[in-house]
Amino acid sequence: MPTKKAAVKKEPFKNYVTKLKAGDKAPAFKGVDQDGKKISSADYRGKKIILYFYPEDDTLSCTAQACNLRDNFAELKQLGFEIIGVSEDAVAKHKKFETKYKLPFRLIADEDHAVINAYDVWGKKQFMGKIYDGLVRTTFIINEKGIIHGIVTRVLTKKHTEQIMELL
Repeated sequence: MPTKKAAVKKEPFKNYVTKLKAGDKAPAFKGVDQDGKKISSADYRGKKIILYFYPEDDTLSCTAQACNLRDNFAELKQLGFEIIGVSEDAVAKHKKFETKYKLPFRLIADEDHAVINAYDVWGKKQFMGKIYDGLVRTTFIINEKGIIHGIVTRVLTKKHTEQIMELL
């Protein structure tokens, strides 16, 4: 008589999470924005930054997140924050996205993954049951001394500013 195998309890899939943590020095970054202008962390020395990584311009969730930051831009600016978005999209695609949604902040076109890799936000993720490697939506709150103050790893795109404010 065959013996029954014990059921193996399968852990639910968890998206990759950066190894960086609050209190770490924020990695330096440089790239090109949606206007083709050079941008680097050195340009923001002494300023507070919300550096957010998102998978792709003009998709439902990424648009909701960008528009949430846009709609709360004045409040975040009043608190002294500069907002910078990063994805692997090209400069031209970023420009269309910025124009279409009237985004008041810079977007880094990180096609070579230099900034994405520095912030350790590329890894296993799941979408509609499919597991694959990609840019994992993550936001870093960086203080004026260049230290990571907080990290949002489970971004709620329509309530993103609220999540950021909870970490301040």
